[in-house]
Amino acid sequence: MTQAISFLSSEKKTSSATAAPSVCGALRVIGTQLSDENGNAVLLNGISTLGLCWYPEYINKDCFAQFKKEWNLNLIRLAMYTEEPGGYCTDGDPNALKMLIRNGVSYATELDMYVIIDWHILSDSNPNTHIEEAKAFFEEMSSEFADRNNILYEICNEPNGNTTWIDVKAYAAEIIPIIRRNDPNAVVLIGTPNWSQCVDQAAADPITGYDNLMYTLHFYAATHKEALRQTLLSAVEAGLPVFVSEYGICDASGNGILDYEQADKWMELLDHCQISRAMWNLSNRDESSAILKSSCTKISGFTEDDLNDSGKWLYGRR
Repeated sequence: MTQAISFLSSEKKTSSATAAPSVCGALRVIGTQLSDENGNAVLLNGISTLGLCWYPEYINKDCFAQFKKEWNLNLIRLAMYTEEPGGYCTDGDPNALKMLIRNGVSYATELDMYVIIDWHILSDSNPNTHIEEAKAFFEEMSSEFADRNNILYEICNEPNGNTTWIDVKAYAAEIIPIIRRNDPNAVVLIGTPNWSQCVDQAAADPITGYDNLMYTLHFYAATHKEALRQTLLSAVEAGLPVFVSEYGICDASGNGILDYEQADKWMELLDHCQISRAMWNLSNRDESSAILKSSCTKISGFTEDDLNDSGKWLYGRR
């Protein structure tokens, strides 16, 4: 039985949740903290797309602008599935998907927002399954965006199944040098086993030899509760820089009831530890993790009446 989390006694100073590239510049990792170019703590708060191949219509400037101006979000995560139907490595159109990423990066840049380029493995389980495609993809993206100060690279979404931390480290050892040759200082996010929950394994055996690395933890509040929060806090206390690149307030399926009480406990911990985060998901899919109602056909200019309960919760935290 886990004990209730005891927060660290010292509060950390952070910049506003609306921190922007024009103010903070290129991000870096200092200790466990995501920081600006001057070493001040930075908190990113954003939204993740659902699969770009399924919901490309939300990659538009007006949509992103509303999130920045009305929702006070400063981060967009571009989730590009690799093996699902329409995925980059299956039957999808790689050129069309890369154009969506280019457009998303362009809009985020124009709006002074940060953006995550997410190699979204899921059903492929092990990032090494499509490692050659990943190498070529990150070579192209990091070369093209080397002069940008607002890009974070998420090199594997959620390793799962029988994938081990050793597998992930072997994959990272191939991908990180490619990014670093083109963009020596960009922040790189690395998924952990069991759907990005085993940050304790990363804390016990972190990747060495590179700066500006962070490790992802994903949670869904109705499923993941005190035990995973304790895992997160222990990893941070052990010195691991953590980024919550995906979370929801429903259950782990992306559907089901919303657990507001557990969501509040997660936000309290993330805010205390100054951990950046991106909520899942920007779509009108008929599931409770979608921020828009399934009846909403708009691709921007959303009103509160257009929002699903997850969207109302996120909007209410602005």
